[in-house]
Amino acid sequence: MLIALIAHDKPGALALRMENRQAHLAYIEATGVVAQAGPLLDAQGQMAGSLVVLDVPDMAAAQSWAANDPYAQAGLFADVQLHAWKRVIG
Repeated sequence: MLIALIAHDKPGALALRMENRQAHLAYIEATGVVAQAGPLLDAQGQMAGSLVVLDVPDMAAAQSWAANDPYAQAGLFADVQLHAWKRVIG
């Protein structure tokens, strides 16, 4: 099941994002369930959120993955949304 995780950083949290980026990337690699991922950008081109497509068995697995992401553990996000997603192109 593909799940799109869309998260927006708290205002002014770029330093917190950068402090936790390596741990976040290591978590992605270690868990092996990320099909696609990348940062959302603000008007100045700075990282301001995340878009992650998870390939997991169910929504509960996506919720667990999201809760254990080092970014979430560090309190980076103002909000996180999880949506079932259907790949049509790509």
